[in-house]
Amino acid sequence: MVLTPGLRFLTRKLFLPAAAVVVLHRVASRYGLVEISLGATLAAALVARIGLVVFQTWFLTIQHKREARRMGAQLLPFLKGKKWGNWDLIERLIHESDHGYLGDELRATIAQLGPISDVWILWENNILVTEPSFIQIVLATDFKNNVKGDRFREGMESVLGSGVFNSDGDMWSFHRAMTRPYFTRDRVQHFDIFDRHSAKAISLIKSRMREGVAIDFQDLISRFTMDSTTQFLFGACVDSLDAVLPYPHNAPQSLISAAPKDTPRAQAAIRFTTAFGAAMAQCAFRERTGWIWPLYEVFQDQTAAPMKVVSAFLDPIVREAVARAKDGDARDEDEMTLLDDLVRSTKDMTILKDEILNILLAGRDTTMSALTSTIYFLARHPDVLRRLREEIFACAGPTNPPTYDDIKKMKYLRAVLNETLRLYPPVPFNVRETVNATTWQSPDPSQKPYYIPGGVTVSYSVMLMHQRKDLWGDDAEEFDPDRFLDERAQKFISNPFQFLPFNAGPRICIGQQFAYNEMSFVLVRLLQTFSSIELDLEALAPDARVPESWKGQPGRKGVELFRPESHLTLHAKGGVWVKMRE
Repeated sequence: MVLTPGLRFLTRKLFLPAAAVVVLHRVASRYGLVEISLGATLAAALVARIGLVVFQTWFLTIQHKREARRMGAQLLPFLKGKKWGNWDLIERLIHESDHGYLGDELRATIAQLGPISDVWILWENNILVTEPSFIQIVLATDFKNNVKGDRFREGMESVLGSGVFNSDGDMWSFHRAMTRPYFTRDRVQHFDIFDRHSAKAISLIKSRMREGVAIDFQDLISRFTMDSTTQFLFGACVDSLDAVLPYPHNAPQSLISAAPKDTPRAQAAIRFTTAFGAAMAQCAFRERTGWIWPLYEVFQDQTAAPMKVVSAFLDPIVREAVARAKDGDARDEDEMTLLDDLVRSTKDMTILKDEILNILLAGRDTTMSALTSTIYFLARHPDVLRRLREEIFACAGPTNPPTYDDIKKMKYLRAVLNETLRLYPPVPFNVRETVNATTWQSPDPSQKPYYIPGGVTVSYSVMLMHQRKDLWGDDAEEFDPDRFLDERAQKFISNPFQFLPFNAGPRICIGQQFAYNEMSFVLVRLLQTFSSIELDLEALAPDARVPESWKGQPGRKGVELFRPESHLTLHAKGGVWVKMRE
């Protein structure tokens, strides 16, 4: 019998200590050492346990103050909530994830305390960072002292296993070394795969436009990235683009009824993508609720059912690759996939499945997020779309598939992508865990360095950093690709840790060039075909629309026409429904 996360948590924290108390009480009673009842003993033990937690919290606070003085440092600005353990902050974060605007609570904390602060959540330190110099320490200069850590791994293990995004030390190095050789320049230029799947996606857009209703670009591009990524990395396309696309909620019922039925293969593809998304959403919930997340999963592991579907799809692919390698039936070198490369390093099914699932998350979800946001911004800014289309026609022509050299010439295309990645990076929030206590030099040279305890969570947000006006100017929250082409570009060129859509340091995304190539290729083919893109807000389900209360609010919240959400990667609630014209 496999215990649920909640039962494992309660066993470790409650049942085993209670059992020990019962055994000790019986032994002591036998020898006449105690005269109180077992119930009273358990009650006393519970009170003592609570008292111990309070004492440990107080003692840790004193210890941090002493250690900070010893190291000649100052404590971080501290957020004090209104409820015990800052429970009110957890409530607000959960409410924000369902009903609010992404990052609002953390923006309020930054406005109050600055770009670094200590946000205690259930009596544990959680350092919030949006300062480039501190993020540089976390990701690069003190990389070994800032790891994924046990807390993060526990919450993600049932989905990501011990893959590259959920491991540290030797295991991380092993996964990284296995994967890196495949992402060479020759490998990341497989434009034939992009062309095949983008042609299918464009055909679906044309078909939907002929029906006179909007298409959910987020759903469409998630299928494109799923198909191209699985083809490129595993040699087994899931063909999710073959499944019937969803219709907007306001589409005529006659149109929905007349839609063809999905084939069994298409149904399997949709089950897989849906299950993968559900598992990642649960991981995000675990991260938001802190160390008590297992208590929400006492009766069942909420990732078990979706991961059963994911495993049913991936296991045969991995087994086939392992069997092919054992039989010596290797593909030709130019047909080798990432999975074929991985099998050269190990035949362990668990390690292989963990790694391809991690790479799938990076290759599918992040690119889907970036392309969806880009189309949203192009729909909001038709002048940018026209200028980008002119560049595409000048460099690649109106019909030719772009080459690698064509895309290199498209400076405005890269600026559009970078500006999208600045405002809405696919991974808006990330975490690390410190190993040993240290100090971080304050940006203000007149101030003492900040004391950073060991064994605490460091949460950093590149999205909030990318939108800081003191770093990017008064127009930091506006969409303006020219900031990457004019004199303003010097702001991030002089400080590369100010713009981090692909992370940095030893864990920098090794698929960065692949992602840029894929996004660029798709946008070129789309704008060679369509001359205009318009948002169809009526097609969006009512519960996914931007609330009236957002209008006029400061920042992007007051002007946004979609609701950004995040389950590790950023996405639009309810999708981004558009109409396109050739």
